[in-house]
Amino acid sequence: MSAFLKSFVFAFRGIGFGFSERNFRFHILAFVTLLAAGLYFKIDKYEWLIILGISALVLSLELVNTAIERLCDLYSKEQDERIKKIKDLAAGAVLIAAILAAGIGLIIFTPYIQAL
Repeated sequence: MSAFLKSFVFAFRGIGFGFSERNFRFHILAFVTLLAAGLYFKIDKYEWLIILGISALVLSLELVNTAIERLCDLYSKEQDERIKKIKDLAAGAVLIAAILAAGIGLIIFTPYIQAL
């Protein structure tokens, strides 16, 4: 059981490392803003599920992207077209999720904002 609990310590440490990254902090700020908006507008249970799910996806992908970038940097700091492509692919995955998350946020919150 001790190894199991230690794995949580390592995972939380990894999340903590994420806060050293500007993009992760930006996504956290967006997430906190969504939480505040959801509480303010009293969104329903299903809207919460969607917001939490897409936010988990974006935040997780941002951490995976950071891990891939750091791993690539360990391999080589020199210009390498293969590493550039790997980093761009990982960043693209985050961008796709973030754009879709923004669209979902607009779909959910626009009616509430218009009702003001």
